[in-house]
Amino acid sequence: MKQGQSSSISKVLVTGGHGFIGSNLIRWLLCNRPYNIVNIDALTYAGNPSNLAHVLPHSRYNFYHVDILDEAEVSRVFSQENPDCVIHLAAESHVDRSIDAPGKFLATNAMGTLNVLQAFRKCYEDTSESLQSRMRFLHVSTDEVFGSLGCDGLFDESTPYDPHSPYAASKAASDHVARAWHDTFDVPVIVTNCSNNYGPFQFPEKLIPVVILNAINDREIPIYGDGENVRDWLYVEDHVRALECVLCGGLPGQTYAIGGDNQLTNNELVKTICMTLDRLHPRTDGRSYFEQVVYVKDRPGHDRRYAINAGKIRRELDWIPKETYQDGIEKTVRWYLENQPWWQAILEDRYQLQRLGSLKE
Repeated sequence: MKQGQSSSISKVLVTGGHGFIGSNLIRWLLCNRPYNIVNIDALTYAGNPSNLAHVLPHSRYNFYHVDILDEAEVSRVFSQENPDCVIHLAAESHVDRSIDAPGKFLATNAMGTLNVLQAFRKCYEDTSESLQSRMRFLHVSTDEVFGSLGCDGLFDESTPYDPHSPYAASKAASDHVARAWHDTFDVPVIVTNCSNNYGPFQFPEKLIPVVILNAINDREIPIYGDGENVRDWLYVEDHVRALECVLCGGLPGQTYAIGGDNQLTNNELVKTICMTLDRLHPRTDGRSYFEQVVYVKDRPGHDRRYAINAGKIRRELDWIPKETYQDGIEKTVRWYLENQPWWQAILEDRYQLQRLGSLKE
């Protein structure tokens, strides 16, 4: 790694650690790094305790059931734990849900980020100058803040913001707050903007698990609009490695775009998933799962194309994605096939694969 201070980090506080990316991050850090890990999570519908059940007894792991909107409790945890670094992942994250409940997204993603920043700021200001150099606040965001690309071009760290959904707007607001706290209060903030994540433990409302679970449950597989919307797909473990690279080597005040180099239309993605299922878990009638596809009314404000230029993080921090989409999709499909109790508990309780955010009366 070309820049950074990784050897001095002792304690990392992760917000939203029971979610999809957060739980993958915590498992990876506990297995591969010596850090003590503190997890703050409100355990909302997508915060699943079973995601981290096996790490609860770990001597380097500590969990606090705290909502980042509770300013007093957030401050208490920071004061008690005094972390060296924060990886801020806690957020409302599903575009469709943001259409149904925009106020909740703005509150959690903007005001919640403010509370976490303020708590870390106090820790930073109370720390001696000799130890401040190891402290970092890594604010994890999305490429959706940039809006929509045309037929060519890539998002990078200089792309102007142009959010088109309540979710994207709420994340854009949180990005601006984080950068302002660096510029105004000298808090050592770093921002990342990543492309679409996928992999194990992803809540079933997102596209890839929706396709897998609808397919194997003999339900229609919905594709919005004409299915030609393009996304850059990033396997979650590649993202986790990138976040640790940025935490240890990134420079305060900088932004790093993280992408998987896997641009696919939704049609191509769904076809790949169906072909993988045809091979690993064939239908009893011998037909392809792709025959279950139906095209449905498009989502309001559905951006046409996202794609990331990850050249900066490659050059400066020596990170590259390892997973091709073919291998990543196969790993993901296998995981859902082999972990039915995990997703079945969700479908019986919190979410039944229904469509959200369609503006139906």
